[in-house]
Amino acid sequence: MFPMTLWTRRLLVANVAVFLVSTSVPGLADPFVLYPPRVLAQPWMIFTAFTYMFLHAGMGHLFANMLGLFFFGPRLESRLGTKGFLLLYFLSGLGGAAFSFIFARQVAVVGASAAVYGVLLGFAMYWPRERIYLYFVIPVEAWLIATLLVLYTLFAGFNPAPGSRTAQFAHLGGFVFAFLFLRWWDWQVGAAKRAFQKKMTVDAPGGSLMMGDRVALARWKGISVASLHELNRGEVERLIAKAERDGTSSLTPPEREFMNRMSLG
Repeated sequence: MFPMTLWTRRLLVANVAVFLVSTSVPGLADPFVLYPPRVLAQPWMIFTAFTYMFLHAGMGHLFANMLGLFFFGPRLESRLGTKGFLLLYFLSGLGGAAFSFIFARQVAVVGASAAVYGVLLGFAMYWPRERIYLYFVIPVEAWLIATLLVLYTLFAGFNPAPGSRTAQFAHLGGFVFAFLFLRWWDWQVGAAKRAFQKKMTVDAPGGSLMMGDRVALARWKGISVASLHELNRGEVERLIAKAERDGTSSLTPPEREFMNRMSLG
């Protein structure tokens, strides 16, 4: 299991704490539920597009969402960093609110499902072949789980079961916003990487990149290791030692990409 990370832990604690407080006082959570007609009539209630993410309809609802965040959040947070992970989480939640306004305006919405579905999609996009054990028994690859959930959400959204109170379109909004954000995020990282490589590459006879590699190593050694998360700190120290011992050419493309990303702050 991947080690717990800071903001995944904080989100878990925040969701559980809000659930315990909101269920201890009847009616306390009502003003914070996302209900599109109320927002349209009282625009200042738009803040519920954010607060609804921390409310849950019951213990089972809370448990399912927190279980997903617990398993998929840490590894994704480590991959994206604090900024990327929080943007993904909350934009996915806001995507759920947006789709509720567009496709299911008469449905009251609570829960972190849209945000957690965004996290699940991110996990599946970065580690599609990772096996997830449904009910802790059945191994299913991450890409397949994400695909089946999207298809089910589409079907259930347009063909709701009688009496169903599940906000399927909020789930779909989480998927869509997460996908768009991650595409943008990867493009941004790629653009930064290309700009960095262009800056670091020094033209030399025969196309040698030796000077660029020396500058790259100096830049990596200038990373503020103390400010990094402990997982990233250990990896940065390992790769700097490897580059000093065996040369920068010994680093694989993913390792160089990681170091470049860390050096950009």
